[in-house]
Amino acid sequence: MPRNILIMGAAGRDFHIFNLCFRQDTSSRVVAFTATQIPNISDRRYPAELSGPLYPEGIPIFPENELDRLIRQERIDQVVFGYSDISHLELMHQASRVLALGADFVFLSPERTQIRSKKPVVSICAVRTGCGKSPTTRHLCKLIQGAGRNPVVVRHPMPYGDLRRQRVQKFTTTSDLTAQQCTFEEREEYEPLIDSGMSVYAGVDYEAILAEAEEDGDVVVWDGGNNDTPFFQPDVHIVLADPHRVGHETAYHPGEINLRSADIVLLQKSGSIDSDRLRQLEENVRRVNTAVPIVLADLEVDVTSPGEIKGKRVLVVEDGPTLTHGEMAFGAGELAARQFQAASLVDPKPAAVGSIRETFQYYPHLGHCLPAMGYGTTQILELQETIQRTECDLVLAATPLNLGAMMELNKPVLRVKYRYKDFGQPSLGDVLHRQWPELFGREV
Repeated sequence: MPRNILIMGAAGRDFHIFNLCFRQDTSSRVVAFTATQIPNISDRRYPAELSGPLYPEGIPIFPENELDRLIRQERIDQVVFGYSDISHLELMHQASRVLALGADFVFLSPERTQIRSKKPVVSICAVRTGCGKSPTTRHLCKLIQGAGRNPVVVRHPMPYGDLRRQRVQKFTTTSDLTAQQCTFEEREEYEPLIDSGMSVYAGVDYEAILAEAEEDGDVVVWDGGNNDTPFFQPDVHIVLADPHRVGHETAYHPGEINLRSADIVLLQKSGSIDSDRLRQLEENVRRVNTAVPIVLADLEVDVTSPGEIKGKRVLVVEDGPTLTHGEMAFGAGELAARQFQAASLVDPKPAAVGSIRETFQYYPHLGHCLPAMGYGTTQILELQETIQRTECDLVLAATPLNLGAMMELNKPVLRVKYRYKDFGQPSLGDVLHRQWPELFGREV
């Protein structure tokens, strides 16, 4: 009899694990997926068009809070863990929950779930959500172009809509984002790369995605999500750590795996922290990866018209995942408000409605910043209403997408962006040129 398998996920790595390790495995039967972290991604099915001939009816997806019932009712033999950015403590609570019900709790190694490309792969990953991967990925693409090569970006999955349509996605213009009904969280990742001239691939089936991406470029850049490990075997594995969250680099799964396997560790936001905390982070890195090159970098706040901020009561809207499961209380918007002398930061919580109000209740660490939650039309409208109901002079939109173009607001909006900046020596480019001259040598 085949083993009954349940895969715990969040609409990303869970599907990738199934596609690579279980889709054609006749010794196993994947009974269900569970889903967490992201709203509105349960109570649907992994479709038959993607699950293959062994699963002609597809595979149901349930909320994670039904895990206990499913293990008992479906006689689950193994629970395979397949999502990211979870503390080691919470992860072991989940493991204990499963083991107490008589099922095995299983991890698959990164190597088992990585696809080998025929092109060189450079990965940008992190120890936590919100370390600054996106601006670093854009900077890396410029370095690759400077070496005379053509990068193509493949983004960690965010398939929150119709999975059939999202099997292989390619984005080259912002109209592609609208046509494929991308959520705010997808647009936050794709839009800045498109604006910088990159083609971006994403979706569900990463073997098929890689095959198409390899035809577009001669270097594949893996743009990681959360603190997950790359889906492709990297030739150069760059891992970001955050000095604002010292200690998190070895306290969250699978971020610690990234740290231990990194070819370069980049300490992002180094210019906004005191030297003692930066030194502590370097010492923590060295304890688990003794010889890895460490690079310091910073994120420079970029505001087109900073004079508009001075003396204003501002509502700061920040990147959603960074504030929520990334556990950051602020981002580029709050830094810009303080740097350019806003009169005050307006608290959006009293004006929050619907799921936005629930987000503040679920994440009590959130301060005066509003996370740009936009998983579906209803939540986008609730975000819009929350902004409209908040009494302020100016909205500082520090989410990477163009918020003002996405919704009608009754107050002025000023965009705030992060830009990568080298911070000391050696720079990221210096290390890449020196250690991987075949990829980053100035002469190709």
